Amino acid sequence: MNDPTTDILKVRNLSVRFGNKTVVDRLSFELRRGAIGCLLGPSGCGKTTVLRSIAGFQAPSQGEILLDGVVVAGGGFCRPPERRGIGMVFQDFALFPHLNVAGNIRFGLRDLPRPRQQARVDELLELIGLPELADAWPHQLSGGQQQRVALARALAPRPALLLMDEPFSSLDVALREQLARELRGILRHEGTSAVLVTHDQNEAFAMADSVCVLNAGRLQQQDTPYNLYHRPANRFVAGFIGEGVLLPGKVIDANRVHTELGEIRGGIPAECRPGCVVDVLIRPDDIVHDDASAQTAVVSDRAFRGSEFLYTLRLDSGAELLSLVPSHHDHAIGERIGIRLDFDHLVLFP
Repeated sequence: MNDPTTDILKVRNLSVRFGNKTVVDRLSFELRRGAIGCLLGPSGCGKTTVLRSIAGFQAPSQGEILLDGVVVAGGGFCRPPERRGIGMVFQDFALFPHLNVAGNIRFGLRDLPRPRQQARVDELLELIGLPELADAWPHQLSGGQQQRVALARALAPRPALLLMDEPFSSLDVALREQLARELRGILRHEGTSAVLVTHDQNEAFAMADSVCVLNAGRLQQQDTPYNLYHRPANRFVAGFIGEGVLLPGKVIDANRVHTELGEIRGGIPAECRPGCVVDVLIRPDDIVHDDASAQTAVVSDRAFRGSEFLYTLRLDSGAELLSLVPSHHDHAIGERIGIRLDFDHLVLFP
């Protein structure tokens, strides 16, 4: 029996080159058994190439990939995709148009006795909430329904690892996060380990336990969604994850930094000595609208988000901040409003 505490996937020092171009550069990360991981980054950062290497469609130029403790790629060896025990959900779902929903799900079960095939198909149809559509054809399904069927087909043979390449990109924006949460529940029910590739942090945060942020083929940070937002490892992660601005400041001592908004307390990195000039990361939820505050800023822009406004606020120096404010505080562009800091995590960069 597999040890549930071990890593299902290990990528060690992976590099992929096409001619003189390095697309993935010495990438290393792990995925715990039963966890959902995500490769997140901008277009062209190498995340799909990493997924193709894990699947066996792309041989690495350097490094190795282990599945369940066994090397499947590395040192000139590359196990074929069909011998890796991996399931795939593609960007365009890739359902077979000549097979109905049940037939699509049954496709990977052809080696099982017919009664066991049917039992697994019925189980998955219930799990994805589409038991009444067993006889429907792919063209009769909505995008969200097609996505669920594609997931069920990939899960049917109980793969050791499921790979999903931008699985929500062709869906309506409003549906993506909802479906991501639903698919997370389905994967949890099945106990399936999975790796998702996306450029959308909302999808990543809705699904993943652990997220690898990539840029230019290199790993910037592997962490929980919470830590990526509140404790970014570098300027790229701070800018790519969430919304925020960098406000100039000067270190006073080991626990304080002075900014235009006043003193901010928190842990100061050891390399930032008193007098060191730094940039302090200010998130929209760090700035609270407070009419009683002596600190003010001018509304220079605003975006209505239903329950909240995202205000762009200009300080007297000209520096701009973002602030999330409940939408019953409806302020016009050009209006001066009171603000105060409500800091939980001090993040700064020399």
